[in-house]
Amino acid sequence: MHTLAAGLRLPTNGLDYAIMAIYFVVVLGIGFAARASVKTSLDFFLSGRSLPAWVTGLAFVAANLGATEILGMAATGAQYGVAVVHWYWIGAIPAMVFLGLVMMPFYYKSKVRSVPEFLLQRFDKSAHLLSSILFAFAAILIAGVNLYALSIVVEALLGWPQWVAIVVAGLFVLLYITIGGLSSAIYNEVLQFFVILAALIPLTILGLKKVGGWDGLSDSLEKSHGHNFLSAWDGTAIGQANPLGANWLTIILGLGFVLSFGYWTTNFAEVQRALSAKNLSAAQRTPLIAAFPKIFIVFLVMIPGLVAAVVAPKIGLAGSGLQYNDAIPLLMQDLLPNGVLGIAVTGLLAAFMAGMAANVSSFNTVFTTDIWARYVKKDKPDAYYLRFGRLITAVGVLASIGTAFIASSFSNIMAYLQTLFSFFNVPMFVVFIIGMFWKRASMKSGVWGLVAGTSAAMLNYFWIYKQGVISIPTDQGANFVSAIVGFVAGAVVMVVVTLFTAPKPEAELAGLVYGTESADLEEEPAEGDDAWYRKPALLGWGAIVLAALCYIPYSI
Repeated sequence: MHTLAAGLRLPTNGLDYAIMAIYFVVVLGIGFAARASVKTSLDFFLSGRSLPAWVTGLAFVAANLGATEILGMAATGAQYGVAVVHWYWIGAIPAMVFLGLVMMPFYYKSKVRSVPEFLLQRFDKSAHLLSSILFAFAAILIAGVNLYALSIVVEALLGWPQWVAIVVAGLFVLLYITIGGLSSAIYNEVLQFFVILAALIPLTILGLKKVGGWDGLSDSLEKSHGHNFLSAWDGTAIGQANPLGANWLTIILGLGFVLSFGYWTTNFAEVQRALSAKNLSAAQRTPLIAAFPKIFIVFLVMIPGLVAAVVAPKIGLAGSGLQYNDAIPLLMQDLLPNGVLGIAVTGLLAAFMAGMAANVSSFNTVFTTDIWARYVKKDKPDAYYLRFGRLITAVGVLASIGTAFIASSFSNIMAYLQTLFSFFNVPMFVVFIIGMFWKRASMKSGVWGLVAGTSAAMLNYFWIYKQGVISIPTDQGANFVSAIVGFVAGAVVMVVVTLFTAPKPEAELAGLVYGTESADLEEEPAEGDDAWYRKPALLGWGAIVLAALCYIPYSI
């Protein structure tokens, strides 16, 4: 993401700043209210596993709905058109459903406090330690992305220096997580979800009104960009050129399977919300409830991007002064009156903080429970780990400020995020999926699968792609290929290592591998959870069918 256009300044006034101030006061108020429930480290890191499904479900989708996604996906819409729907309907929904129906029972029944801790139970300490280090590192990098993106938006729209925006946002996230732990982060994410919708819905409606509704928008885009701009699949045949730089196979395998499943099923910043649910049924329903708003949020980011392509036809062109990332700020400047403008700016700030808070809260959990408590300071009183969790939260925020400058070296933040996912999440996913479904997978295969997958993805990106060994048209296309390479390399190495090393005793796999249920891990559903409309299978398959139906208007 390049710095936003210098000419973009929002005409904010006292009313807009008052709305922003009220929001920040409420955020801190939620943090102080949540503090009363934090008595143990489990309360701090997993909300005492006490939250209802609707709360964790909304927090699950809000944790992903960072402003990097809002700005980045609107930019993708302005640049590539309707193809942006792939990141949602094939790049999110199937994986979210798989997490809820298949993987959450393993996570929740095993009583793990984090995703890496599951690898400790399924494989061994080496796989656990490596995955913990990789995840903690990735979480700080991604939190830094959110801070950097916030700073350039606030500087462009409000005139604040970048460092001021970074310090203010980082301070607020630090305060409400340190005070109230994960409960504070989750309840704030629920609030942020509605604030983000309050920002995007007026922008979408007013944008459509400006260009003559959907018919006027589609007519204008077909004349200026061609029919493929309004189709999800046209131009994606193997060998055909398209702006996305990807064909249907790399979209389905690279984005729809490897990157998507790697992110949604093993990214602890998301899974942590489900682990904080009050019972197994609520944990399973967390990503399934989140899937339904996720299906429709794409319209709130895609349509402003398409509108921007019409009202600013030179957006993204050299010399125009406008980047694709300017799509939403440009419409905010042109369409929103004061008051609504304050809500929209607050929505962007809320989105940045949701994305950062999700990664910081998952970082403090993994670093404290998986690294510090297991390998550095063992068997300390619970109060010690609670204090350390608060301390490491501050360290995480400070480290995120440092990694924000790494993000500034990349020209496109969404491509940078996808690069990180291909490096860290995809190798973890292949280890999880093989470990969960193949009893024979040996204890040592986990760590070597992680090493091989991460190394292969990095090798493909930094050498084969960056050095031009093989020509790949775009960063996004390269990320899809890196994800596939990392997945295949990790899987092959796991199989080979398994053939030459000892498997884990079958008695120790109960409840950790598909088909090995353990009686003491079974749980009776809470009252009301057996109602037909709460059945995970109904919610999951309903989301899949709905996402598939949404493709129809954009595939003809």
